[in-house]
Amino acid sequence: MHRHARKVRRLGVALTVLIPLAVATPVASAVSEHPATTTSPAECALPGRTGWTDEGHDTDYNQFQRPIGTKHALMLFVDFPDAQATDSTAGYYDELAPAADWMQKDSYGRVKLDITPVDRWLRMPQESTTYGFDRGITFEEHELYVRQAVQAADPDVDFSQYDMVYIVPTKAAKAIKFSPTYLYDPATAGIVADGKRVKWGVTFGQDMWRWGYKVVNHETSHIFGLPDLYAFTGTDYHRYVHGWDLMGNIAGPAPAHVGWHRWKFGWIDDNQVACLSAGGSRAVHLKAVESPGGTKIAVIRTGETTAYVAESRRAIRGDAKACSTGVLIYKVDSSTQTGYGPIQVVNGNPEATPPSGCLPLDMAAFRPGQSFTDPTTGVRIDVKSSSPLHDDISITKQ
Repeated sequence: MHRHARKVRRLGVALTVLIPLAVATPVASAVSEHPATTTSPAECALPGRTGWTDEGHDTDYNQFQRPIGTKHALMLFVDFPDAQATDSTAGYYDELAPAADWMQKDSYGRVKLDITPVDRWLRMPQESTTYGFDRGITFEEHELYVRQAVQAADPDVDFSQYDMVYIVPTKAAKAIKFSPTYLYDPATAGIVADGKRVKWGVTFGQDMWRWGYKVVNHETSHIFGLPDLYAFTGTDYHRYVHGWDLMGNIAGPAPAHVGWHRWKFGWIDDNQVACLSAGGSRAVHLKAVESPGGTKIAVIRTGETTAYVAESRRAIRGDAKACSTGVLIYKVDSSTQTGYGPIQVVNGNPEATPPSGCLPLDMAAFRPGQSFTDPTTGVRIDVKSSSPLHDDISITKQ
């Protein structure tokens, strides 16, 4: 949600689609496979180059929170002098709490969100219209909002026991419209409670009632260091990935994290990554990213900060409503800033007619007999065969 540490951006919403990055070659002939030099997966890990949230593997876990283990989140409920709550906090918690189960399954059990609610309304000292959400909100305004919520809860809460805070406003506070992530600025005094710096949080807005609990997963993924995959400019906000990762369209049909993000987070291990960083080709037996175990991604490195990734996607678990299944191919550029396409999905079926509830880029998964080629980088990916949870592919780099 942030461009950099001092800015907060509104979540873009649009019903638009991506123009394909490249054309799929249907029913391509098999390529001859010349053995590639054995490549360590580390040679396909890309360095971050934006100084903020990006697709690099060298995330600064002083600035961001490491996405492994149990994360203790405190959920605070706030109302305002001009927007007083008249309902129970229970419905708000129930709306957002399923995020914990979703995150645990998406991470193969490597992350557990332990969400503790303070089951009462905390009165903020200012009117809801004064915090700047209508103007896009600055870092200073946002930090003030978080500080005041923490101060309201501090007499009854030991903040030293929590890793992050979730701040939920009453429905009556229409001025609190959207849900930005709070990431602390180490150059400032910041917010301290019970002897501990409050470094990370999410301040939810009225859009939580549109996006549901997955807005928790999206914003918490920013705390873990991920960039936004929707576009900050133009009218086609979802032209890069549409519904293939919740960092793009939260409400998309296949919102599970792409395999690249799972590798970056440490949710899949290096031995689950097939890497091709030099010339040659190799066969890869991919297992669906939604299901634990097996080889999860094939990575073909194309430059200092760029690579193509192929992974198997199935309509199960978090992706149960996926519009297409098969091999998802996308380009990664860790030098591209959040909101400007650090991941771009290749549409393997640009002529397909999407069924109801789906858009063209949701049909992007490649099927057996299809191939992707990028003559500029010498990359070729052939989909050979598939089974219920697997796809067999050949990756080549000339």
